Amino acid sequence: MPLILGMSILLGCQFIGEILVHALHLPVPGPVLGMAVLLVGLMVNGRVPSGLRTSGEGLLRYLTLLFVPAGVGIMVHFGLIEADFWPIVVTLVVSTSLTLAVTAKVMERLTRSTPRDPRDALREDRS
Repeated sequence: MPLILGMSILLGCQFIGEILVHALHLPVPGPVLGMAVLLVGLMVNGRVPSGLRTSGEGLLRYLTLLFVPAGVGIMVHFGLIEADFWPIVVTLVVSTSLTLAVTAKVMERLTRSTPRDPRDALREDRS
């Protein structure tokens, strides 16, 4: 029963995300907004329900199978990819670089705002 409840929570959040995207005409995929709804729900709840944890771990166990359709799509549409190879490569490089830069800035700000543990200074002095 907990597994069914966990899957119902995941699918319910995805459904809410789809409804919000269509109702508000947002340029974001419904499942992405659904994951944001799930995140808010988990933050409000303060813990992950056991059924949701079981469902999530089960899905993560077989996550690699979800890459099979993408691999098949690349093989089937290789001609299209070949025609636009350089724009795809440039887009991937630029987007990855921007993601790394933004992540580094966020991490830098978060570590600056986090109070240091006095024991860290002692550890640094010893090394």
